[in-house]
Amino acid sequence: MAWATLRQREAPSLLRRRVRWSLVLFALVFLPIVARLWYLQVLRGEEMRLLAENNRVRLHRVQATRGTVVDRYGRVVIDSRPSFDAVFVPEDAKDPSSTIENLASLLGLNSAELHQLVKRRGARPFQEVLVKRDLTFEEVAAIETHQWDLPGVSLQITPRRSYPHGPLLAHLTGYVGEVGPEELERDPSYRMGDMVGKSGLERGWETYLRGIDGGQQVEVDSLGRRLRVLSEVAEVPGHTVRLTIDLDLQQAAHRALGERDGSVVAVDPRNGEILAMVSHPSFDPNAFARGIRLQEWQALTGDRSRPLMNRAVQGLYPPGSTFKFIVAAAALEEGVINPFTRVFCPGGMSFGNRYFRCWRKGGHGSVDVHEALVQSCDTFFYQVAQRLGVDVIAAYARKFGLGLPTGVALEHERSGTIPDTAWKLRRFRQPWYAGETLSVAIGQGYVTATPLQMANAIAMMATGHRFRPHFVLQVESPEGDVVAREEPEELARLELRATTLKQIRDALRDVVATERGTGKKARLRGIAVAGKTGTSQVVKLGKDRSKAGRLPRHHRDHAWFVAYAPADDPEIAVAAIVEHADGGGGQVAAPLVREVLEEYFALKEGRGKRTYAENRSQTDRPL
Repeated sequence: MAWATLRQREAPSLLRRRVRWSLVLFALVFLPIVARLWYLQVLRGEEMRLLAENNRVRLHRVQATRGTVVDRYGRVVIDSRPSFDAVFVPEDAKDPSSTIENLASLLGLNSAELHQLVKRRGARPFQEVLVKRDLTFEEVAAIETHQWDLPGVSLQITPRRSYPHGPLLAHLTGYVGEVGPEELERDPSYRMGDMVGKSGLERGWETYLRGIDGGQQVEVDSLGRRLRVLSEVAEVPGHTVRLTIDLDLQQAAHRALGERDGSVVAVDPRNGEILAMVSHPSFDPNAFARGIRLQEWQALTGDRSRPLMNRAVQGLYPPGSTFKFIVAAAALEEGVINPFTRVFCPGGMSFGNRYFRCWRKGGHGSVDVHEALVQSCDTFFYQVAQRLGVDVIAAYARKFGLGLPTGVALEHERSGTIPDTAWKLRRFRQPWYAGETLSVAIGQGYVTATPLQMANAIAMMATGHRFRPHFVLQVESPEGDVVAREEPEELARLELRATTLKQIRDALRDVVATERGTGKKARLRGIAVAGKTGTSQVVKLGKDRSKAGRLPRHHRDHAWFVAYAPADDPEIAVAAIVEHADGGGGQVAAPLVREVLEEYFALKEGRGKRTYAENRSQTDRPL
């Protein structure tokens, strides 16, 4: 009994100890939690409430700046500049429809079209919808001023492609445009709204130019406005592409051609580098960089002069008498004539029931192959063509690269036409007629070529080598390291006898050097030029050539001139065509090429003097 009473007295004491320890343990466990809650809800309660209710964290992609394009001397041809774009996040707007109406009104956009744009592109939550690119200062100010009426709308700074020389190099550099469905499917790293190369250099060298996008973790407020950047992965800009183009020479060729439709191509015959490539009319690639408007696109595509066509590689023209040096080389090589063979030209010749006229009504008298080239006698080549036949002429033309793509890295290059018996049978299911060979001999009939092909052909005549034309020298990383280089690629060698080469080259030199030569207007002081004129008919005039000046412009002849210089040690070859010219190749195209050559050698001399002066200044410095 006493033992039971003792146990009853000890029980409350043990219980009290356990309760005390439980309270201590409870305090140790929950006190930090209570302290944290007090810190967050009392000390920083207002700040946390704002972050929770008004702010969100977004992942924002930072577009990489496309690589710069420079000419062979480092002068900027294509660059990128910062621009403001308007973007809209529908999730940030309590009333997206009202915001879209307000935004359309401020930016002068069609509200129905803007609704469709947001609906089409805003499928994912918090996805930014690009509303308008490259805003003007007034549009930026309007959005900033009315920010409270535009929840979810923000301004985004993005690099925008800039073409400081406008139409000057448009056909070669090409342009950028918004990425399309095919590109998105082919490369998932692209996003809707990205700008990619669509033509020319921009398209062909997209891999090097595009760069690597970066990213930011951004805190925005309830209106979608950026507050601060929480973390960032820097973008990597694209590589620099250095062209073979000489910007000064390009501008000289552009000035020489002027407002006339046509093309001028200058190449280095020793390696295939394109020094200048002009096609007129042209277009401004800046319109595509900002997003071309429908009216602008319709104007370009509806223009009968076809400004989007690169005439240098897509324009097909009868080469006219510029083709004669190829026929002369074939005749000498095949032995159907020799340097002393003479033909009498009374002003034309009869063949079958047709009379084939020479361009000079009174004729050239008795001429050999040298004089036939110098004076561009058609009758001589009519008779030579009879002896050669069209298949032999075609075979030699292809040796010079005609009828074949040059291999230049530009899309939609056309191969031209070098006809032969098999070609006509395949094309028209008709046999070849002997009279057609006479037209081929003077670069007419079915024969067509591009200006770049003719530049390549005369370059091959100058050096005996044919290279793949290229317009990129090298690609340089943002740090300045060379990551890729375009090496000269020889495509063919001209397997002609030395005597044949000398005969043709001497004649081409006298085309310019002598008073009787048709290309004397291309003559330079102190530098020998070799070349060949050509006038290609667009419509037949019959007996009366005097009415040519009264024809509608689109029926007038094209004027050609191809040349290389210096004649004894060629370093530049040029082909020029003026469409529907008011005169022949010697009158219109030869002076044009002379201007280009004058500029080339003046630039060379000036740069040589500067280099000499720089070297002297380095040498004269005290040690």
